[in-house]
Amino acid sequence: MRTLVLHPVRHGSRHASSQRDPSDALAEAVSLSEALDLEIVGAEVVPVPKARAATLFGTGKLAELGERVTEGEAGLVIVDGPLSPVQQRNLEKAWKAKVLDRTGLILEIFGDRARTREGVLQVELAHLSYQKSRLVRSWTHLERQRGGVGFLGGPGETQIEADRRALDEKIVRIRQALGKVVRTRGQHRAARARLDYPIVALVGYTNAGKSTLFNRLTGASVLAKDMLFATLDPTMRAIDLPGGRRVILSDTVGFISDLPHQLVAAFRATLEEVLDADLILHVRDISHHESEHQAENVRAILGELGLGQEALGRLIEVWNKVDALDPEQAEATRQIAARTQRTHVISALTGDGVPELLAAIQSDLTEPARDETLRLGFDQGRRRAWLFDHDLVTSERQTEMGYEMAVRWTERDRSQFDTL
Repeated sequence: MRTLVLHPVRHGSRHASSQRDPSDALAEAVSLSEALDLEIVGAEVVPVPKARAATLFGTGKLAELGERVTEGEAGLVIVDGPLSPVQQRNLEKAWKAKVLDRTGLILEIFGDRARTREGVLQVELAHLSYQKSRLVRSWTHLERQRGGVGFLGGPGETQIEADRRALDEKIVRIRQALGKVVRTRGQHRAARARLDYPIVALVGYTNAGKSTLFNRLTGASVLAKDMLFATLDPTMRAIDLPGGRRVILSDTVGFISDLPHQLVAAFRATLEEVLDADLILHVRDISHHESEHQAENVRAILGELGLGQEALGRLIEVWNKVDALDPEQAEATRQIAARTQRTHVISALTGDGVPELLAAIQSDLTEPARDETLRLGFDQGRRRAWLFDHDLVTSERQTEMGYEMAVRWTERDRSQFDTL
């Protein structure tokens, strides 16, 4: 579909993206649109000295943009920012084209990318929550025209209530279905815990190179494109670290500035993998001139998910795409990283720095081991077998009461053993 992309800059706005360079924000909006294979016929930054409640833009600018829509034969206009339902409806009437705001665009992309049942349900839930909030506001003028008394209202309110009830029923059904999927995911998580495989989660701004790194470490073939939101559903694989330790690597959905709150809520279950992770790799596109701004957005969303300051001890920053820098920039970046704790410079594309990153992961997940003597009865064969299966027994002798076993294990091993 032929599409015109607009990035409004509101004077005095406290909107999160208002601190960004408008041209950078516009470029990201274009990339988001291209992620849906839309044909971009124009893109521009539009100053908004005073936001109009009915149309956002003033009369003159509205007409000027309408000419752009007509000249470009655009059937869709993306407004990279929030629009009220009234503004969206009035703009569509004025321009005779479909209009989507930033939240609507991101929801469309997520809907297009979802593949697993959980992903599809989460996107649908986010869509319905978005529709419901807009339905309530968009019908406010009809509610004021209420024509009856008591429980009797005018036709406008009757329609609102019917639509609202239909959305509520769909939301309840989806939440019930999602609850079952989430419980299954919890069971899988518990099963992995019993296997004593640490979880290493990849997080980062969309298009930072997480999937490329995931593929290099696992040998998998996860979709890895120079495209925003190339990965939506989380993917998990087991890998063996250089020291022989097996871990579960989890690739997650990319974050983005001004992520719709409906999606933060809807994807909480998926991103719980991050909260439960033993180690978090924050992958950054260090070649991007907005890398620090992107990193701040990731930290903010992790905070919304409940990841506090105490989690910084299990987070490693991975400065990716060093291959995209010129030699002098690359060397300067490595020197800065060397002075920064828990930071590694890599190229997931070429493999540069990846062995050192794997060694750091191995070191981070290696707990100090201690020697201990256990006494197990003859009726504790399952626990004895578990110790041998995990290669924790250094010596054993049989006694009249059972087995006396010398073990060398970590606190994690001990905790796992105590649950048997």
